[in-house]
Amino acid sequence: MPDAACMEIRRANFADSIRFHAPGLKRYATTEYARHDAAEFVSISVTGTACALSCEHCKVQVLRGMDDLTSFDGSLYELCAKLAERGARGVLISGGSDAQGRVPLLEHVPDLVRARRELGLVVRVHPGLPDEATCAGLAEVGIDGAMVDVIGHADTVRAVYHLDADPDDYDAALARLARYGVPTVPHVILGLHFGRMLGEERALEIVARHPLKCLVLVVLMPLGGTPMAAVEPPPLEEIGAFFELARRTLPATPVLLGCARPLGELKAEIDRLAVDAGLNGIAYPADGIVAYAEERGLRPSFINACCGVSW
Repeated sequence: MPDAACMEIRRANFADSIRFHAPGLKRYATTEYARHDAAEFVSISVTGTACALSCEHCKVQVLRGMDDLTSFDGSLYELCAKLAERGARGVLISGGSDAQGRVPLLEHVPDLVRARRELGLVVRVHPGLPDEATCAGLAEVGIDGAMVDVIGHADTVRAVYHLDADPDDYDAALARLARYGVPTVPHVILGLHFGRMLGEERALEIVARHPLKCLVLVVLMPLGGTPMAAVEPPPLEEIGAFFELARRTLPATPVLLGCARPLGELKAEIDRLAVDAGLNGIAYPADGIVAYAEERGLRPSFINACCGVSW
């Protein structure tokens, strides 16, 4: 049964509206939304498909769907300018990590400053675990948000991310970003430990200690070509309970359901749980979810961009 208390928390802190997001990572259309423009918000990998970690749930599969800076004959600014000519209003700058879990963004800061000032692009980044210099650089750019996966158990960091780090390192990364005034958009991945819930509550505790632009929840999406291709995601009961916990923990912070989650009917069931738990938005909603949100008294709108972005 839907948690009425979560909807009351939502209504006490937010308008009765819900934003559905559709960035340019993939083409998207349902019977409820056919105006997706993948050119409006484009994802760029500054490393192509190179990644020192090659995490168990990804194995660089996610990077393959991004525009590859390494195969482009020009700078990151020049690529952004070409995308802007084609209708881009925003970009997600991502890439593979180095052995310390950092996406190499620092060398591209001058290009991103130009992209913001000269092209007016909204800039989101995946920084991994950014160091001090990277945080300072991102502050100079004036980014819309730093999207950081926050892992709440050391076993998951090591077994899945192949990284010599622990939850305190994610806590410290969020603190560094906050010191420089960089808006943060932490992500918590439900079931990241090979389908098990392990450390998600601690990740939520870490996130709640810091100023956030919004929190994004995602659910392990088994990808072909990875060791987790056949892994079962957590039970719906555990997913729904965590959605409700996040809403109660962060009553006045936007909480959204992000891009990654299992497909098919399971996706629709997860999306309904997100609406019932009082989440503020959903990326790539399953068919029928717009109508479901309306039945719950919410006014829907769409934007072709990442969670929490507004033009």
